[in-house]
Amino acid sequence: MIKSKKITLFFFVLIFLISSMMTLADSDKLRIIVIGAHPDDPELVGVTMMKFVQAGHKVRMVSMTNGNAGHFSEGGGPLAQRRYLETRCSSAISGVEYIVLDNDDGKLMPTLENRNKVIAQIREFKADIVISHRPNDYHPDHRNTGLLVRDAAYMVTVPNIVPSVPHLRKNPLFMYMYDRFTVPNPFEPEIVVDISDDMDKKVDMYDCHVSQMYEWIPYNEMKLEEVPKDPVERKAWLAKDWARFFQGPVDQYRDKLVELYGAERAAKITAVEAFQVSEYGSNPGMEALKKMFPFFP
Repeated sequence: MIKSKKITLFFFVLIFLISSMMTLADSDKLRIIVIGAHPDDPELVGVTMMKFVQAGHKVRMVSMTNGNAGHFSEGGGPLAQRRYLETRCSSAISGVEYIVLDNDDGKLMPTLENRNKVIAQIREFKADIVISHRPNDYHPDHRNTGLLVRDAAYMVTVPNIVPSVPHLRKNPLFMYMYDRFTVPNPFEPEIVVDISDDMDKKVDMYDCHVSQMYEWIPYNEMKLEEVPKDPVERKAWLAKDWARFFQGPVDQYRDKLVELYGAERAAKITAVEAFQVSEYGSNPGMEALKKMFPFFP
């Protein structure tokens, strides 16, 4: 009888300890939200977000518009529905939650109403890291998404702003995803993540966006006739035609890769996703950043 009680007590303590360890592990999990302008913009950092999910963290992708203008022969509700389904396909590959807001493509403005939507998204998700476009970009929706997120950076902590959603007690880390634009200033990343081994996943994600990768963008770039009709062949074409875009600015940031991964590993890296810290949120410092992005040796 005494032995039975000891065994029962042992298992009770064991379960308690395991539960405590799981709670501690949960407290270490990050919540990352990526806010892009269109349904396919968050995929620019899709592999890194997939890596976060695989490591047990929580990630949400948000498209500020429904993409209902991004085509040459389709538009409106049918195109918006098509692009929403494309995000479902991409989400299934990455394991990342994907939300599409019902704002018209090409008409996004940095209004108070839209800023409040962004504030609500960040608060509801209880984000630790917020990633978006820089406010200097080629597309007005990209620029305005960047402005909206930047303007939300401090306001997410103010209780009397959007009082229907509890405010955050700590301002998140706000970051920009890579772009190639240099005016008024070039992109300068603190974090560059090696995605060499998962390039096929990045291609898979973009392959989901048929309306964009195989129709609208080739049409807009005057090379629609180059796109193969066969799905397997066109995916191979996508991987080759978009290789430089998908691989990211590897050579440009080789010194940063050496700093983060060491010279031997950096020399072998063939594809990256890059992130720049915004001055509008918290700035944890480089050592804390490397812990938040748990991909470095």
